[in-house]
Amino acid sequence: MLCHSHIARVSARQLTTSISASCHGQTKTSPLYPHHIPTSPVQKLILGAGSAVAALSDPWRADMVAVNGEVTGLPALQYMHRRMKESQEGSRILSDQPRITSSLLPVLTRLPPNTLGHQYAMFMERNKISPDTRAEVTFVDDPVLAYVMTRYRETHDLTHCVLGMDTNMVGEVLVKWVEALQFRLPMCVGGAIFGPLRFKPAQRQKYLQLLPWAVQTGNTATFLLNCYYEERWGQDMDQFREEFGITVPTLVGL
Repeated sequence: MLCHSHIARVSARQLTTSISASCHGQTKTSPLYPHHIPTSPVQKLILGAGSAVAALSDPWRADMVAVNGEVTGLPALQYMHRRMKESQEGSRILSDQPRITSSLLPVLTRLPPNTLGHQYAMFMERNKISPDTRAEVTFVDDPVLAYVMTRYRETHDLTHCVLGMDTNMVGEVLVKWVEALQFRLPMCVGGAIFGPLRFKPAQRQKYLQLLPWAVQTGNTATFLLNCYYEERWGQDMDQFREEFGITVPTLVGL
């Protein structure tokens, strides 16, 4: 079994391989969807503990954050699914299961500058990120809930965009507060609480100024997973934010 200090250095793939080998033969369930790795409760416990150690040691370990979110997030995913089913727009997302990939970006750049789609494409270009880099869901033992997690991951950068938050440390933690309050995912709660521990004084000052905004937005904005972005690319961004109850904070450079 891997010790905590070693777990903090290995990749998610290495951790998964180690756990699977150590518990060989315990899990006999066939995969439920592409990339699914069936795991027993014991394996999930080990994965959860190991990924938590690694993520706390380095909060920017997206692979470990992803693993932790999957093995600890079942109640939150059930809650997110229920909220989506209660909405007509959310229900259509669950039925259609759209995917957000980099192939969309060239088309979105040609939309008018004030549209949601154009601003999202410019956000991705400015921050040098791609929707294709999001890890595939692996450890969620329900195909529908696996899609809910996939949708959360693929719209995370859209959440940054519509909130007006860049992908630096302060912006990431503020977005985690909004997501924690909206989605209840343990990994978002952990990021919101423990992320500020690494802030420098100037970062902490900005964070404390904007924390009330993030909490209010998380509590009062429309449930963001109920947004069928693919049908709204041409929508005016200001009109979108007004519809979803989102205000952009006054401080800039975040």
